Amino acid sequence: MNFLNLIRWKNLLMIALVQLLIKYALLEPFGVNTALDGLGITLLILATTSIAAAGNIINDIYDQNTDAINKPNKVIVGKFISEQAAYNAFIICNIIGVGIGFYLSHRIGKSPFFTIFVLISALLYIYASYLKGILLVGNIIISILVAASILIVGLFELSPTITVYNREIQITFFRIVLDYAIFAFMINFLREITKDIEDVDGDHKVGHNTLPIAIGRERTRNVLIALNCIPLVVIIIYTITNLYKQQLMLIYFLVGIIAPLIYISIKLFGAKSKDHFQHLSNMYKLVMLFGMLSLLLYAFTI
Repeated sequence: MNFLNLIRWKNLLMIALVQLLIKYALLEPFGVNTALDGLGITLLILATTSIAAAGNIINDIYDQNTDAINKPNKVIVGKFISEQAAYNAFIICNIIGVGIGFYLSHRIGKSPFFTIFVLISALLYIYASYLKGILLVGNIIISILVAASILIVGLFELSPTITVYNREIQITFFRIVLDYAIFAFMINFLREITKDIEDVDGDHKVGHNTLPIAIGRERTRNVLIALNCIPLVVIIIYTITNLYKQQLMLIYFLVGIIAPLIYISIKLFGAKSKDHFQHLSNMYKLVMLFGMLSLLLYAFTI
C-alpha cells in the first residue's frame, strides 16, 4: 500500500480513465478513424502512467524535507520506503514507460513520437529537482504535463490516420481533445497555486520561491480569485456557444463544472487556514474529474 501511495495511484487511475474516455466515449462512438486498437490504447495508458508514477516518485524523493513540515503524516520515502528503493522504482517506471513509448511509436508508424515520452520523463525529473522551486515556472510545467496526458491520446489516435478525405473530421475531433487539454491545464494551474498557499511553510523552509512566498498569502489568494474567473468565463462562453442545443450537456456543465467554480470563487474570499486551501485544492480536483466525465455525454449527442 505504501508503494501505491508513493506513485499516487488515484491520480494514475484518473489519467487512465480520461484516456479511455477519449477513445471509447468520444472517438469510437462517432466512427472516427483511429490508429490504436485495444492493445494499443492499453500500451499508451501503461506508458503514460508509468512515466507519471516515476514523476511522483522522484517528486517525493526531492520533497522529503518539505513534506516533513507540510504533511508529516503522509511522508513515505525515508519512513516506509528507503530512498534507494524509491530511486530504483523511479528508474524502473521510466524504463517501462519510455520503452513502451518507443515500441508504440514504431507500431503506429510515427517513430518521432518516441521523443514525447523522453521529454516528459526528463521534464518530470527537472521539475522535481529544480523547476519546482522557481516562481510559477514549476506550476506551469506540471500543468502542461497534465494537459499532455490528454493531448497524447489525440496525437496517437488521430494523426497517423489523417488522409485528404478525412482531414476535416480528424481535425475537428483533435480540437475537442485539445479543448479538454486546455481545460485540464487551467484547472491544474489553479490547483497548483492553491497547493502552494497550503504548503507555504515547508516551501519557505527549503528555499522554494513560490508565489505565496514571493508576494504573500493574502496577495496570492487575491490573484487566485482573479485567475479563477478565467476558466469560469471561458467555460460559460464555451457552454453558451457550443452546448446550447444539447440540453443534457448544458445542465451537466452548469451543475458539474460552472457551479463548483462559482463555489470556489466564493470560498476563496474567506479562505485563511491550511484546511481551507486543502478543501479548495480538493474542489479543483473534483472539477477536473467532472470535466473529464463529461466525455461520457458525447454518445448521447449522436
